[in-house]
Amino acid sequence: MSDMPLWERRFRAPKMTLPRWSRNAPDRAVFASNEFGVWQVHSWNVGTGERRKISDHPVGVTQGYASLDGDEVLFWQEDTGDETGRWLRQGFEGGGSEPLFEGLPVGWNDGVALGSGIAAVAIADRDGGFAVFVSIDGGPAKEIARSTEWIGIAGNWEDAGDRAGLSTDGTLLALQHAEHGDVLHPSLRIVDPRTGSMLGERGDGSSSVLATAWSPIEGDRRLAVVHDEEDRERAAIWDLATGAWSNLDSSLPGDVTAVDWWPDASALLLRHGYDGRHELFRYDITPASASRIETPPGSITDARVRPDGSVWYRHTDGVHRARILDDRGDEPIGVRGEAAPAGRPFLDWRYANDQQQQVHGWIVEPDGDGPHPVMVFVHGGPHWLYEDAYFPEVQAYVDAGFLVAMPNYRGSSGYGRSWSDALTGDVGFTDVDDVTAGLRDLLGRPDVDASRTVIAGWSWGGYITLMELGRYPDLWTAGMAGVPVGDYVRAYEEEAPSLQALDRALMGGTPAT
Repeated sequence: MSDMPLWERRFRAPKMTLPRWSRNAPDRAVFASNEFGVWQVHSWNVGTGERRKISDHPVGVTQGYASLDGDEVLFWQEDTGDETGRWLRQGFEGGGSEPLFEGLPVGWNDGVALGSGIAAVAIADRDGGFAVFVSIDGGPAKEIARSTEWIGIAGNWEDAGDRAGLSTDGTLLALQHAEHGDVLHPSLRIVDPRTGSMLGERGDGSSSVLATAWSPIEGDRRLAVVHDEEDRERAAIWDLATGAWSNLDSSLPGDVTAVDWWPDASALLLRHGYDGRHELFRYDITPASASRIETPPGSITDARVRPDGSVWYRHTDGVHRARILDDRGDEPIGVRGEAAPAGRPFLDWRYANDQQQQVHGWIVEPDGDGPHPVMVFVHGGPHWLYEDAYFPEVQAYVDAGFLVAMPNYRGSSGYGRSWSDALTGDVGFTDVDDVTAGLRDLLGRPDVDASRTVIAGWSWGGYITLMELGRYPDLWTAGMAGVPVGDYVRAYEEEAPSLQALDRALMGGTPAT
């Protein structure tokens, strides 16, 4: 691969996710990687180092877990690339794949959870309905919940259903739903997984309440949650045994999420995100105290506590590709293949929009004094954000001599609920206004060539690109829109029900209305 052009080496460099290990056999773990070209799920024996590719599907497979006993690997496999599919299982040591349990329909994935003697799956169907199914002791699927509004297994958005879905003893199931508001402000419901009976409810639809991890102790009914009732995300503990709700003390300025428990449930692993960078803390519950875990500057996309109390996490920054690290600074597992070439650093960028609000983003500068052509690279979502992370496409444009700027416009996540909600009911205007203000800020820099301005983005970023070119054609020399939202009415008709729910929440109705 070293003979390839630099830009191609950046794109072809393999990546991997943070391994998920079996609860009762922690030396048996599962991760996803594209080290063979297409993303597939792999098994990994932590003790022996043996690795094996589990899935082999041309569309690719990115989500998988080890069963509680470590004997099987569960993974979500799409059928044709339209995102519909099914949960399959395969032996950890090999063999053929078969459905997770009998009677589970094909549809869109809204989460999976595993517990003692029970599994739960949420599926959306082509009629726009959402349903939750359970299997008791490997038996056939039984429907315990159905709604015309979005409903899913807690943790699905963060790929943490194995921690946030079923309690350790399998007697409680956490569901996220939009029945009180919309999919942008989901509520949290706790049900009996065998009957579907509601045992607890939190949230009124005005803010988000998300489950993140059940206590690892059998019979302990404490659930770590994150909410944005006060604008910024804050961690809390909900004790379903008593109903007590306890917000964790925190003076940290950004979003604080409880991502895992220590094995004895005496402490929580917190991730603090502020302006696109992360740090980790151990939060001891009694007495309440937080201590920072030493990690390099940058983004931490996932983190977990091992049974021995060590912390594993996935780290990246603008210069370095993502790596799996532990709290001693070691790399317990690495991706196979040639590492991505180092990138240029992400530099903080702040500017005022037309409402004199501060917009945060990133600038990556090429070699030389300039003036350089400028590319405004717009993220998709829209409820996403650019973080200090390794992006092959960004670095490839910088290699070509562009100064690349990445604004986290209003509507982006990571800056509080009021910032992300600012886009609701005003799509294509609020977000576009912030991107336009960003370009005008860049044109005031002496190292930017005002005659060479390019805008680019994928998905929602492609939509903003088209809107910019249509509204402000004189500001841009060129634009590139990747899989943009062009015909919103038709796109809505063909997309997954969960995305339809997102669109209705953003626009206050369907694109046609």
